[in-house]
Amino acid sequence: MATETLITADKGEFRAALPEGGALMGLDLGTKTIGTAFCDAGWRFASPGKTLPRAKFGADRQKLAGLVRERSVAGIVIGLPLNMDGSEGPRAQASRAYARNLSALGLPILLWDERWSTAGAERDLIGQDMSRAKRAERIDSAAAAVILQGAIDALAGGVV
Repeated sequence: MATETLITADKGEFRAALPEGGALMGLDLGTKTIGTAFCDAGWRFASPGKTLPRAKFGADRQKLAGLVRERSVAGIVIGLPLNMDGSEGPRAQASRAYARNLSALGLPILLWDERWSTAGAERDLIGQDMSRAKRAERIDSAAAAVILQGAIDALAGGVV
């Protein structure tokens, strides 16, 4: 195991850290919940996972570590909430800090631009004719799946 866990916004660096591919976990970090999503080892399809209530970081890490073991996750993709002009504000800095804390799991971490992920997820859930109450329960994990799908599409197909 490397002495320092890779945390990057560069898909090439992340991909190089996973030369054999491997299942990935996507995270949409909210203030009250963490949406999770998972993809197959071939990086074809991302699917929503559980929405976890946020707690103290140690408890969050323990829950996420359990999901990593259960799903044989090789890397983590965390949504990076950039401003519309591409700059980073306090929420992006908080996501970077969360990634640094999560690096204790020893997995490479990709920070992925999550602009429009929640809007895309909401549109998809409305398209499924899901009630507002059900959408509220599932939006964070659906957004995590949108984030993860964007990342795996770029990783697998060379999209920037």
